[in-house]
Amino acid sequence: MGLSFCGNDKDSNAYSVDNGVLDNGCFVDALNLVPHVFLLFITFPILFIGWGSQSSKVQIHHNTWLHFPGHNLRWILTFTLLFVHVCEIAEGIVSNTQMESNHLHLFMPALMGFIAATTSVVYYHNIETANFPKLLLALFIYWILAFITKMIKLWKFAEASLGVQHLRFCITALLVILYGLLMAVEINVIRVRKYVFFANPQRVKPPEDLQDLGVRFLQPFVNLLSKATYWWMNPLIIGAHKRPIELKKIGKLPIAMRALTNYLSLKDAYEEQKQNTDDPEKSPSIWRSMYRAFGRPILLSSTFRFTADLLGFAGPLCISGIVEHLKSTTEIDKSNKTGNMILGVYHMYSTELLQNTYVLAVLLFLALVLQRTFLQASYYVTIETGINLRGALLAMIYNKILRLSTSNMSMGEMTLGQINNLVAIETNQLMWFLFLCPNLWAMPVQIIMGVILLYYLLGNSAIIGAGVILLLAPVQYLIATKLADTQKSTLDYSTDRLKKTTEILKGIKLLKLYAWDNIFCDSVEETREKELTSLKTFALYTSMSIFMNAAIPIAAVLATFVTHAYIEEDRLGPAKAFASLALFHILVTPLFLLSTVVRFAVKALVSVQKLSEFLQSDEIGDDSWRNGEMSMPLETGKKYKYPGDTKAINRKGRFRMDNYEQPMRRQLRPTETEDVAVQVDDGYFTWGSSLSTLSDINIRIPTGQLTMIVGQVGCGKSSLLLAMLGEMQNISGKVSWSNKNRYSVAYAAQKSWLLNATVEDNITFGSPFNKQRYKAVIDACSLQPDIDLLPFGDQTEIGERGINLSGGQRQRICVARALYQNTNMVFLDDPFSALDIHLSDHLMQEGILTFLQDNKRTVVLVTHKLQYLIHADWIIAMKDGSVLREGTLKDIQTHDVELYEHWKTLMNRHDQELEKETELESQTTLERKTLRRAFYSREAKNQIDDEDEEEEVEEDEDDNMSTTTSRRSKIPWRDCWRYLSSGGFLMVFLMVFSKLAKHSVMVAIDYWLAKWTSSNQRNESFANLFANSTNYTENNDGRQNTEHHSYVPVFIILCGAAIALCLITSLTVEFLGVAAATNLHHNLLNKIIHAPIRFFDITPLGQILNRFSADTNIIDQHIPSTLESLTRSTLLCLSAIGVIAFVTPTFLIALVPLAVAFYFIQKYFRVASRDLQDLDDSTQLPLLCHFSETAEGLTTIRAFRHEARFKQRMLELTDTNNTAYLFLSAANRWLEVRTDYLGAMIVLTAAVAAIRSSPQSGLVGLGLTYALTVTNYLNWVVRNLADLEVQMAAVKKVNSFLSTESENYEGSIDVSQVPEDWPQHGEIKIQDLCVRYDPMLKPVLKHVNAHINPGQKVGICGRTGSGKSSLSLAFFNMVDVFEGKIVIDGIDICKLPLHTLRSRLSIILQDPMLFSGSIRLNLDPEHTCTDDRLWEALEIAQLKNMVKALPGGLDAVVTEGGENFSVGQRQLFCLARAFVRKSSILIMDEATASIDMATENILQKVVMTAFADRTVVTIAHLVSSILEAEQVLVFSSGNLVECDSAANLLKQEDSVFHLLVQTHK
Repeated sequence: MGLSFCGNDKDSNAYSVDNGVLDNGCFVDALNLVPHVFLLFITFPILFIGWGSQSSKVQIHHNTWLHFPGHNLRWILTFTLLFVHVCEIAEGIVSNTQMESNHLHLFMPALMGFIAATTSVVYYHNIETANFPKLLLALFIYWILAFITKMIKLWKFAEASLGVQHLRFCITALLVILYGLLMAVEINVIRVRKYVFFANPQRVKPPEDLQDLGVRFLQPFVNLLSKATYWWMNPLIIGAHKRPIELKKIGKLPIAMRALTNYLSLKDAYEEQKQNTDDPEKSPSIWRSMYRAFGRPILLSSTFRFTADLLGFAGPLCISGIVEHLKSTTEIDKSNKTGNMILGVYHMYSTELLQNTYVLAVLLFLALVLQRTFLQASYYVTIETGINLRGALLAMIYNKILRLSTSNMSMGEMTLGQINNLVAIETNQLMWFLFLCPNLWAMPVQIIMGVILLYYLLGNSAIIGAGVILLLAPVQYLIATKLADTQKSTLDYSTDRLKKTTEILKGIKLLKLYAWDNIFCDSVEETREKELTSLKTFALYTSMSIFMNAAIPIAAVLATFVTHAYIEEDRLGPAKAFASLALFHILVTPLFLLSTVVRFAVKALVSVQKLSEFLQSDEIGDDSWRNGEMSMPLETGKKYKYPGDTKAINRKGRFRMDNYEQPMRRQLRPTETEDVAVQVDDGYFTWGSSLSTLSDINIRIPTGQLTMIVGQVGCGKSSLLLAMLGEMQNISGKVSWSNKNRYSVAYAAQKSWLLNATVEDNITFGSPFNKQRYKAVIDACSLQPDIDLLPFGDQTEIGERGINLSGGQRQRICVARALYQNTNMVFLDDPFSALDIHLSDHLMQEGILTFLQDNKRTVVLVTHKLQYLIHADWIIAMKDGSVLREGTLKDIQTHDVELYEHWKTLMNRHDQELEKETELESQTTLERKTLRRAFYSREAKNQIDDEDEEEEVEEDEDDNMSTTTSRRSKIPWRDCWRYLSSGGFLMVFLMVFSKLAKHSVMVAIDYWLAKWTSSNQRNESFANLFANSTNYTENNDGRQNTEHHSYVPVFIILCGAAIALCLITSLTVEFLGVAAATNLHHNLLNKIIHAPIRFFDITPLGQILNRFSADTNIIDQHIPSTLESLTRSTLLCLSAIGVIAFVTPTFLIALVPLAVAFYFIQKYFRVASRDLQDLDDSTQLPLLCHFSETAEGLTTIRAFRHEARFKQRMLELTDTNNTAYLFLSAANRWLEVRTDYLGAMIVLTAAVAAIRSSPQSGLVGLGLTYALTVTNYLNWVVRNLADLEVQMAAVKKVNSFLSTESENYEGSIDVSQVPEDWPQHGEIKIQDLCVRYDPMLKPVLKHVNAHINPGQKVGICGRTGSGKSSLSLAFFNMVDVFEGKIVIDGIDICKLPLHTLRSRLSIILQDPMLFSGSIRLNLDPEHTCTDDRLWEALEIAQLKNMVKALPGGLDAVVTEGGENFSVGQRQLFCLARAFVRKSSILIMDEATASIDMATENILQKVVMTAFADRTVVTIAHLVSSILEAEQVLVFSSGNLVECDSAANLLKQEDSVFHLLVQTHK
């Protein structure tokens, strides 16, 4: 058969035009070629020239992207056009097979039309990106021509009386409509843009977002195809391989997605409801507001979802069709043929096309591609809407927090915890609900459709199968709710365990020195046991849930097919069997998800309830009443609100930032002589209850003067400040501010509040930086020495996530903030409370009197330090919530002698304390010391880290990028192996074995089904041959039935086995997880608790805690389910590919390119996904911190009037987090679209291969059903791989700690060789001792020799860092003694087992440490002592009476860190603890450093009497405490320089000791 355009049939007159040119069908088809060829001729040169000149196309920034009118419609129409062309081609080819010779005109024009349509859309896209509409004219002409030629064809068909029953007529009619619509779209572009036929074409700018180069999230702006396939994500995802994705790379959000935009639309909807309700008490419905603001995208998403679900059913139907028609011949009755020959060619009926198996295979492929595209679009739209909703809700909550009344916060109606929950949990619940929202209505529809189709295929037995599924669904829901409950209880236990672990790590030094580490370790293990019990329950429920998921479809299939075998008359054919099998697979997903969706819906209802209550809670009063005269209109108020504009605040320009050097003395105008800054008249204020906290307040604050507010604790001083700032509720009376002051207040609260920011940011607090002023403030608050200690000076991060400062340091930074602000008024609430006397004096003198008063700023100071009253210009004395006296000090001295005398006695007492304090080393020096220690130990660690980092950086900077690429895309096999091996080899073996067995049995079931159904078909055709012999038929019927039923028992056994194996696999995986979690945590805890003390010095506490919190949580709860899902989806895909290859081996050839594509997709995706996941995590923390720090510092923020700045910051943080999250979800869509298309390709190749080789029809059904499952599971393989990779990082981190060296607990002497009462005498010989903290560091003690006699009182002194404390650690073998030895009562301590050594000596440390629990636990955790002995110890430490007074006595509660006792009491407890030990050697390491004079005296006395006959070694920071010592060892930079009695050393004028005593006096 040669090729010719019009065919060369024998009797044809294909080329005759006798009846008129247009009556020749072939000519009409040729005419149809013209427009297509025209378009190709015109557009190709333009495209090539365009692409040639735009070789820099990549650099064209996206701001040239501009959608012409009708953009989306055009894309949709073009896609439809392409689809119709495909149908036309198929119809042509199938018709062609019915002709004698090849008729190219049947499909050639259609093929050209397809190419032209593709070209048209490429051409259009390029014109659009170049924004050059004139070139669209070519398309316009093309549409017109195509429309005309197709019209002619249709008209000719109608003449030849072809109708709708003929397929070619339908296709042509559709094409006419499509070309007509495209022509209309083109006309519309001309109408709007006026680029041709009009005098003045319209110039259009691209959307605002795209002109901003920072916007990188392009989903809303790209064309439809790119939108559907996430093509625009390619550069980002592929680029992630070379360099990690950073925040810069993902840029900003488009305006429509920013939190502010969404907040405004949600707020408008919310406010509108407020106005529309008649009942003011009724709160506006958040649901309705959400629907008003975000309803449309949700409806759009639901539409996509419905379309996808309907297309999903095409799969099973196509399979059924393919299997059905595979056997029936494609030869159509020749008698029929002549009837269909019209216009000299064959015309097929519309139904005929769907009987062609190849056509069905292509249809199946297209349906899959479309279904997946719609499904991903639906996911994307809901996720985007969910993120927008979360942004809006966060902004709404934040705005509410800024207006919350203070009483709400302080009276505990709204705790920080609740606010944090709203932010972290409730908003996320609602976001997740929105993600799953379309499922609520899509799933029931899907289930109903599925059941109807099953009924259509199988009849009544389908109802039984569906019944099984529906009956088991509630069980699944039950399991899901149980899971949630168990998770809650697990959380409680793990919080408890974390609390204990934190405490152990904080007090690790003490635990080691007292050899109590094992006792406390056991208590953590106990809690962990409870947590593990809960985890096991959790694992059980999880595995039940997984089991139900896998078993339900098997049970349903079993029930259906077995009943079908016994009930129905007709035999089950492979076509029906496999179509229904595919339908069951489709049904499982919605049923499984339904329980999850319902659970989320319930949670969302609760969340909305909580949100609603929060949004209804009390707000702070309106500002206006603070203004006595109400003279200031709100507009002017607004002008002041923005802190950036300092000049607006100080209209008078009294001292702007720049002219700070010579502060202008303000001339008093006559009216201002009695100038009052704030005045309160008849004020009654309350904190929200009906009782007034402050009553009858009449005060005035003079301008430019220093006002002090004094009074006893709790008399309402701080409340008075807050009442003036408008934070309290005003019952009656009024507060009047002079105009210029209200918007210019700085305030330092009593409880210091820091931002998570650098020191400098905390002090400047949003004001412009002025170096001179900044330096003056830092000096006034004497912060310089503290700043010098910080690793990055004033650029060091402090606050919750930064470095922990002591109370005094925090307070001074807060005061510095108030001083630095350029405001008229400064309110200081007890700024001296956490400061020692030197600093208080300095701050008072330099900060308040000089810095503030010289500028004539109005200062209001609340204080307890009465010695400063002499500096006050005005004094307000308070008592029990009302004002006792007001006036100058002189007034009070003359009018209220009693009060003045009372103050005087208090001042004398202050003076005595002052003397004591000056003797002591000040508390500040101590704080600085602890800070220095923390950093000293870290520096060494940092050096090591830096070296590592440098090496890494060098590696990264190699030109050879491939090293980093391969490192970033490797799967962490080693960590996986470690994880599995810690679960135990038996479990691993069980898991692998049961998994393989389960999947083999699953395949066996389906294979058996294929054999069974194929046998039915064979027998039927066999029976038809002998239909005439009646008796044969009867016999055969019987035999066929027995044969038919013989398949059933095997089928039942296989299904039963599969269900059993499902149970076993789900249990083994989960319990493997529990075993691994148990072992990893146990090893980690033991390793860390037995690590040398050096490890804790160089490893930040937060890092260690992270291993116990976040990482342990991942290992406990997340890895097992990911592992299960990964193995399941991988094995499903592999078994599917195996089955297809078995059915049609040719499929393997096609598999190679698909596998390569899949490998690259997963490789690129995993790297990008990990980066985006990290970004999402790292941007979430600052957001949550910002919320909690705002809630804590509400009064400060409102006093400073910085609400706007904080809102702005919150919006930025929310947007940053949302950007990361959006990119992450877009990356997931990118992956899923690609793997889904790959899956569709697999289905297509499998179908085509099956049709070509045409094996048994049952096997074809089997192969195709499996091919369909692949599309569902391919993306899960990659997603789970990526997740597992992220989660394995936790195992890696835990493992990195498991390689820590432990201390050598064994020792070389056996415990039995050590006498029971050793050390009996307490004689210590130090011989040539050299000590270092780490083999990599220099020695801290060098060749020390000393001898201490039994019972001697020895003092050790030296400057900071001279090695005093190192010696005390050497006694306990806590440091590396690498030369020499310490011999105590004849035994070298380095040879002793550590536990024995440490349990026989006593030490009192500088930082008194108590553990939460009871007093008994703190004195004697080993429970070895009698109560009498404990009471005796307490009596010696002067604590007996205090403990007796406590409820519970020895069992009285000690809170975390012993916070319910003062520092002095804690130190005395430590003394009692040492005494309980009754050891003959006591070491006191700077034990008196943190206590007051009185307690120190007690301590000294006790040590002298109670420890009279024991050896006491005192390490002193104050030389005065060891002046009585019988022997003094003086150290200098690690060397022992002097050793003699204190008296002798004092006589030698040139001794170091003498010098130390002199300088400390």
